[in-house]
Amino acid sequence: MTDATALPGQPRGGVLSGPATERAVNVLAPNASAMTLDGTNTWIVSEPDSALAVVVDPGPLDDGHLRHVIDTAEQAGKRIALTLLTHGHPDHAEGAARFAELTGTKVRALDPALRLGDEGLAAGDVVRLDGLELRVVPTPGHTADSLCFHLPADRAVLTGDTILGRGTTVVAHPDGRLGDYLDSLRRLRSLTVDDGVHTVLPGHGPVLEDAQGAVEFYLAHRAHRLAQVETAVEDGHRTASEIVAHVYADVDRSLWPAAELSVRAQLDYLREHGLI
Repeated sequence: MTDATALPGQPRGGVLSGPATERAVNVLAPNASAMTLDGTNTWIVSEPDSALAVVVDPGPLDDGHLRHVIDTAEQAGKRIALTLLTHGHPDHAEGAARFAELTGTKVRALDPALRLGDEGLAAGDVVRLDGLELRVVPTPGHTADSLCFHLPADRAVLTGDTILGRGTTVVAHPDGRLGDYLDSLRRLRSLTVDDGVHTVLPGHGPVLEDAQGAVEFYLAHRAHRLAQVETAVEDGHRTASEIVAHVYADVDRSLWPAAELSVRAQLDYLREHGLI
């Protein structure tokens, strides 16, 4: 879910569908929109020599897409054995129950309401499947239940909506909180610095090959927007809608409702820190 805001020098990649790393293949869902960019990225992840695969974010409730994901895995000689969710927004998770029915898999997520089976996901968990290792990284902010998955063997991280391949993500107030989101970005930055992560496998948009650059861009963008909102308040713009019209004047109006969610989160952050 994007607010489609970009700054000069934003890092970009090229892969939209198909193999992205040695272990990760993207199947693009047919749900393109201003909010979902080219569509939702459904990731099939497996060890190269394994017959078992994990799917991250089966996407919308679209039987054609869900069956295409299964067919893509089978054509590569893989059986889908587990489904994981980065968060509960419908464009990522609405198809999960149907996908589990089609594949006979369990669904693991942070939010218990999204799980099918006894196991959830939590900070520090490591998902292992026939040699594959995915490390669960808590990244609240876009939503309270947002997670990323660190794929150390490919020096990659699957980011859901926390970092997108194009544009910037919405802090989905009131569930999403800006302070949490900034902490999550710093956590991802530490993966790039301390763990050598260089590839972002996002929930929407193309793969990014400069993970550290992407995180730094996001942090700079958030600081820039926060300063703009603070200045707008000082100039007498009091409501979120007034601030959106002032700060996001150059953004397509169809995205203003999403921008207003981020502005509300920014206003909460500024109040919590005594800045307005």
